[in-house]
Amino acid sequence: MTTIYVPRDSAAQSVGADAVAAHLAELLPSARIVRTGSRGMLWREPLVEVDSPRGRVGFGPVTVDAVPSLAQAIADDLTHPLGIGLVEEDPWLAEQTRWTFARVGVDDPLDPDAFEAAGGLQGLRAALGQSPDEVVAAVTESGLRGRGGAGFPAGIKWQTVAATPADQRYVCVNADEGDSGTYADRILLEGDPLTLLEGMAIAGHATGATVGIVYVRSEYPAAIATLDAAIRIARDRGWLGPDILGTGTTFDVSVVVGAGSYVCGEETAMLESIEGHRGQVRAKPPLPAVEGLYGRPTVINNVLTIAAVPGIVARGPAEYAALGTGRSRGTQAFQLAGNVARGGLVEVPFGMTLRELVEGYGAGTRSGRPVGAVQVGGPLGSYLRPDELDVPTDYEEMAAIGAMLGHGGIVVFDDAVDMAEQARFAMEFCAEESCGKCTPCRIGSVRGVEVIDRIRLGEAVEEQVAVLTDLCEVMRDGSLCAMGGLTPQPVLSALRGWPAHFGRQPQEVDG
Repeated sequence: MTTIYVPRDSAAQSVGADAVAAHLAELLPSARIVRTGSRGMLWREPLVEVDSPRGRVGFGPVTVDAVPSLAQAIADDLTHPLGIGLVEEDPWLAEQTRWTFARVGVDDPLDPDAFEAAGGLQGLRAALGQSPDEVVAAVTESGLRGRGGAGFPAGIKWQTVAATPADQRYVCVNADEGDSGTYADRILLEGDPLTLLEGMAIAGHATGATVGIVYVRSEYPAAIATLDAAIRIARDRGWLGPDILGTGTTFDVSVVVGAGSYVCGEETAMLESIEGHRGQVRAKPPLPAVEGLYGRPTVINNVLTIAAVPGIVARGPAEYAALGTGRSRGTQAFQLAGNVARGGLVEVPFGMTLRELVEGYGAGTRSGRPVGAVQVGGPLGSYLRPDELDVPTDYEEMAAIGAMLGHGGIVVFDDAVDMAEQARFAMEFCAEESCGKCTPCRIGSVRGVEVIDRIRLGEAVEEQVAVLTDLCEVMRDGSLCAMGGLTPQPVLSALRGWPAHFGRQPQEVDG
């Protein structure tokens, strides 16, 4: 029997993967059709893979109209114009280091037997055979840092939660992925949710937490449905519940769906939302690791942070720590988006330059024009000029040039971009998404839009630029959270890098 793999990932579905799978099943009724996650090669979706004696042969992008000829090729010798050869040998994929995404796109994400056969549960079994302190030590030694953007060491956070006296502790996974150009959380939730649940159970054992919550944005209905199904499977298999793998360890997971607020990606606003309150940020301290959900010690990590843990525990912290550079250890899932020829998810060790990602993996712009600007780290990240792209992807190296890695989203623009318009978008975005709790963010963003509009109209440009610079300083230093505090980054970087777009001569902008 021939096995054919077709992604059911949302990105693949949006370009016709369901119709392709249905048509293949109709034309090849004896074939086994397996719906998988996405390999991350989004410019090739729908990507169809076919088992062969040599390995899995890929074809893409496959349209419904191409299915009849593809079905004939599958019945013959697998020769087809859309063929890309053996998927695992494709340079775009083969040169990556798939640690967190190793199983995504390989098999049915809701097949527990396939999950175990591919190494699933090895980390959880190893963790349950160790003391909580040993597991926390392994995570600390690995150098794993939060992948949500802040880059805080995960092991230190876990250690704080474990050491804080409490009658109840929680593990909250933040899957409120709202940054522009980011989709790694969604790809993992839809493509390998059991790995996330395994990582959460390990975190529960390590910190003494018995309750886990995944906070997922409402715009991800397929991810929510897949995660719910995975939780039911894990409970049925004894991977979650009152007696995990017969060890007496208790840990269970539920899903909470967000209501569409960007600011709920901030950890304390997320906690407020989970508790049923309006999504507004809390003042810190106390930190959530000490007083988090319902006032109890709470581990709050991003999806990718938790999903890296099973491999760390199973393979040892040293293997993970050997990847990366400086204090940025392990791998990062970079997401290429915007005006880019090859959009997709690339998982590589920290240290690769932005130029290698944008011009190598991304193959430059989709329009064919020169790269004009690159924004890294979501809508509040700095804009980088083409001559700044040789910076290594390292938390400290990026910070040294006034940029940030954030969640790994990379949005590419060609040289036709209007950077004054992009600066305006940053302020407008902040005005729209601000929770309203603090004045610098709530009022400053509105005033920012007005000032940029006056600049674009040519009204007293130099004076208005000075006002805008001062306003950014107030927002940066006076905002309660990163929503207002980081909005100046894209604005000031646009002013510094593209002064002519603001009707000015090049000059230094304080920031």
